[in-house]
Amino acid sequence: MRWHTKPTIILMKCYVIPLLLALCPATAHAADAGKVAFFGITYLDTSLQSEAFGQDPAEVARIKLLEDLVRQTFTEQGYNLLDLSPIQEQLDTVVNPAKCYGCDARMATKLGADYALVGEVQKVSNLILSMNLQLRDAASGQTVKGRVVDIRSNTDESWLRGMRYILKNAIFKDEMGGKP
Repeated sequence: MRWHTKPTIILMKCYVIPLLLALCPATAHAADAGKVAFFGITYLDTSLQSEAFGQDPAEVARIKLLEDLVRQTFTEQGYNLLDLSPIQEQLDTVVNPAKCYGCDARMATKLGADYALVGEVQKVSNLILSMNLQLRDAASGQTVKGRVVDIRSNTDESWLRGMRYILKNAIFKDEMGGKP
Protein backbone atom coordinates (compact mmCIF):
# COMPACT_ATOMS: atom_id res chain seq x y z
CA MET A 1 0.00 0.00 0.00
CA ARG A 2 2.97 2.31 0.30
CA TRP A 3 3.02 2.92 -3.45
CA HIS A 4 -0.32 4.82 -3.17
CA THR A 5 1.05 7.44 -0.78
CA LYS A 6 2.73 9.77 -3.26
CA PRO A 7 -0.07 9.77 -5.88
CA THR A 8 -2.62 10.39 -3.13
CA ILE A 9 -0.70 13.39 -1.81
CA ILE A 10 -0.25 14.79 -5.31
CA LEU A 11 -3.96 14.28 -6.02
CA MET A 12 -4.87 16.09 -2.78
CA LYS A 13 -2.53 19.02 -3.45
CA CYS A 14 -3.46 19.48 -7.09
CA TYR A 15 -7.17 18.79 -7.18
CA VAL A 16 -8.99 18.16 -3.93
CA ILE A 17 -7.70 21.03 -1.79
CA PRO A 18 -8.20 23.72 -4.48
CA LEU A 19 -11.68 22.34 -5.17
CA LEU A 20 -12.62 22.51 -1.49
CA LEU A 21 -11.29 26.05 -1.20
CA ALA A 22 -13.26 27.13 -4.26
CA LEU A 23 -16.45 25.69 -2.81
CA CYS A 24 -15.94 27.16 0.66
CA PRO A 25 -18.66 29.79 1.35
CA ALA A 26 -16.24 32.11 3.17
CA THR A 27 -13.91 32.16 0.18
CA ALA A 28 -16.76 32.74 -2.24
CA HIS A 29 -18.16 35.52 -0.07
CA ALA A 30 -14.76 37.15 0.37
CA ALA A 31 -14.27 37.44 -3.36
CA ASP A 32 -17.29 39.67 -3.89
CA ALA A 33 -17.89 41.44 -0.58
CA GLY A 34 -17.20 44.96 -1.89
CA LYS A 35 -15.28 48.14 -1.16
CA VAL A 36 -16.04 50.05 2.04
CA ALA A 37 -15.23 53.61 3.08
CA PHE A 38 -15.11 53.35 6.89
CA PHE A 39 -15.41 56.83 8.37
CA GLY A 40 -14.74 55.71 11.91
CA ILE A 41 -16.85 55.91 15.03
CA THR A 42 -17.91 59.28 16.41
CA TYR A 43 -17.93 59.68 20.20
CA LEU A 44 -20.78 61.80 21.56
CA ASP A 45 -20.45 62.50 25.27
CA THR A 46 -23.61 64.05 26.73
CA SER A 47 -22.98 62.88 30.30
CA LEU A 48 -22.79 65.07 33.35
CA GLN A 49 -19.63 63.26 34.50
CA SER A 50 -17.63 64.50 31.54
CA GLU A 51 -19.08 67.97 31.87
CA ALA A 52 -17.89 68.09 35.48
CA PHE A 53 -14.61 66.15 35.25
CA GLY A 54 -13.56 66.38 31.60
CA GLN A 55 -13.15 63.72 28.95
CA ASP A 56 -11.96 60.30 30.10
CA PRO A 57 -8.89 59.15 28.10
CA ALA A 58 -10.00 55.51 28.57
CA GLU A 59 -13.18 56.23 26.59
CA VAL A 60 -11.20 57.82 23.77
CA ALA A 61 -9.03 54.67 23.71
CA ARG A 62 -12.18 52.53 23.59
CA ILE A 63 -13.29 54.26 20.39
CA LYS A 64 -9.99 53.18 18.81
CA LEU A 65 -10.54 49.67 20.18
CA LEU A 66 -13.98 49.51 18.52
CA GLU A 67 -12.67 50.92 15.23
CA ASP A 68 -9.95 48.26 15.20
CA LEU A 69 -12.54 45.53 15.85
CA VAL A 70 -14.77 46.81 13.02
CA ARG A 71 -11.84 47.05 10.59
CA GLN A 72 -10.63 43.57 11.48
CA THR A 73 -14.10 42.02 11.16
CA PHE A 74 -14.86 43.65 7.81
CA THR A 75 -11.47 42.59 6.48
CA GLU A 76 -11.98 39.01 7.72
CA GLN A 77 -15.37 38.96 5.98
CA GLY A 78 -13.72 39.86 2.67
CA TYR A 79 -14.40 43.59 2.41
CA ASN A 80 -11.77 45.94 1.05
CA LEU A 81 -11.45 48.97 3.36
CA LEU A 82 -10.45 51.97 1.31
CA ASP A 83 -7.87 54.64 2.10
CA LEU A 84 -9.63 57.90 3.02
CA SER A 85 -6.71 60.22 2.21
CA PRO A 86 -8.16 61.41 -1.14
CA ILE A 87 -11.16 62.92 0.71
CA GLN A 88 -9.46 63.63 4.06
CA GLU A 89 -9.68 67.41 3.68
CA GLN A 90 -13.45 67.20 3.17
CA LEU A 91 -13.82 64.64 5.97
CA ASP A 92 -11.99 66.95 8.38
CA THR A 93 -14.79 69.52 7.99
CA VAL A 94 -17.45 67.01 9.09
CA VAL A 95 -18.24 66.81 12.80
CA ASN A 96 -20.13 63.50 12.61
CA PRO A 97 -20.11 61.47 9.37
CA ALA A 98 -23.02 59.38 10.69
CA LYS A 99 -25.25 62.48 10.76
CA CYS A 100 -24.18 64.68 7.85
CA TYR A 101 -27.17 64.53 5.48
CA GLY A 102 -25.59 61.97 3.16
CA CYS A 103 -22.07 63.39 2.99
CA ASP A 104 -20.73 59.94 3.96
CA ALA A 105 -22.30 58.34 0.88
CA ARG A 106 -21.08 61.16 -1.37
CA MET A 107 -17.52 60.86 -0.06
CA ALA A 108 -17.68 57.06 -0.39
CA THR A 109 -18.77 57.45 -4.01
CA LYS A 110 -15.81 59.77 -4.69
CA LEU A 111 -13.54 57.01 -3.39
CA GLY A 112 -15.17 54.40 -5.63
CA ALA A 113 -16.65 52.54 -2.66
CA ASP A 114 -19.68 50.30 -2.77
CA TYR A 115 -20.55 51.15 0.83
CA ALA A 116 -20.12 53.86 3.45
CA LEU A 117 -19.68 52.63 7.03
CA VAL A 118 -20.32 54.96 9.96
CA GLY A 119 -20.70 54.51 13.68
CA GLU A 120 -21.44 56.37 16.89
CA VAL A 121 -21.09 55.81 20.60
CA GLN A 122 -23.12 58.13 22.80
CA LYS A 123 -22.38 58.29 26.50
CA VAL A 124 -25.55 59.24 28.35
CA SER A 125 -24.08 58.54 31.78
CA ASN A 126 -21.26 56.47 33.22
CA LEU A 127 -23.65 53.53 33.27
CA ILE A 128 -25.69 53.99 30.06
CA LEU A 129 -24.16 54.14 26.59
CA SER A 130 -25.67 53.74 23.14
CA MET A 131 -23.75 52.38 20.18
CA ASN A 132 -24.65 52.39 16.51
CA LEU A 133 -23.10 51.02 13.30
CA GLN A 134 -24.62 51.61 9.84
CA LEU A 135 -23.54 50.15 6.49
CA ARG A 136 -24.97 52.32 3.70
CA ASP A 137 -25.12 51.89 -0.05
CA ALA A 138 -22.75 54.52 -1.46
CA ALA A 139 -24.84 55.18 -4.57
CA SER A 140 -28.19 55.72 -2.82
CA GLY A 141 -27.21 56.52 0.76
CA GLN A 142 -29.76 53.97 1.97
CA THR A 143 -28.90 51.88 5.00
CA VAL A 144 -28.19 48.29 3.94
CA LYS A 145 -27.52 46.88 7.41
CA GLY A 146 -27.23 48.42 10.83
CA ARG A 147 -28.15 48.29 14.45
CA VAL A 148 -28.30 50.41 17.57
CA VAL A 149 -27.72 48.84 20.97
CA ASP A 150 -27.67 50.21 24.49
CA ILE A 151 -25.04 48.89 26.85
CA ARG A 152 -24.69 49.08 30.60
CA SER A 153 -21.25 49.51 32.13
CA ASN A 154 -18.40 51.63 30.90
CA THR A 155 -15.56 49.13 30.43
CA ASP A 156 -13.49 47.86 27.53
CA GLU A 157 -15.31 44.52 27.69
CA SER A 158 -18.83 46.02 27.69
CA TRP A 159 -18.00 48.25 24.71
CA LEU A 160 -16.48 45.31 22.80
CA ARG A 161 -19.44 43.08 23.68
CA GLY A 162 -21.86 45.70 22.34
CA MET A 163 -20.00 46.09 19.04
CA ARG A 164 -19.54 42.34 18.64
CA TYR A 165 -23.30 41.98 19.07
CA ILE A 166 -23.96 44.51 16.28
CA LEU A 167 -21.45 42.84 13.97
CA LYS A 168 -22.68 39.30 14.64
CA ASN A 169 -26.44 39.93 14.78
CA ALA A 170 -26.95 42.71 12.25
CA ILE A 171 -24.05 43.35 9.88
CA PHE A 172 -22.78 39.77 9.46
CA LYS A 173 -25.79 37.84 10.74
CA ASP A 174 -25.62 35.11 8.08
CA GLU A 175 -21.83 34.86 7.99
CA MET A 176 -21.27 34.77 11.75
CA GLY A 177 -24.38 32.81 12.78
CA GLY A 178 -26.21 35.63 14.53
CA LYS A 179 -29.61 35.38 16.18
CA PRO A 180 -32.68 35.25 13.93
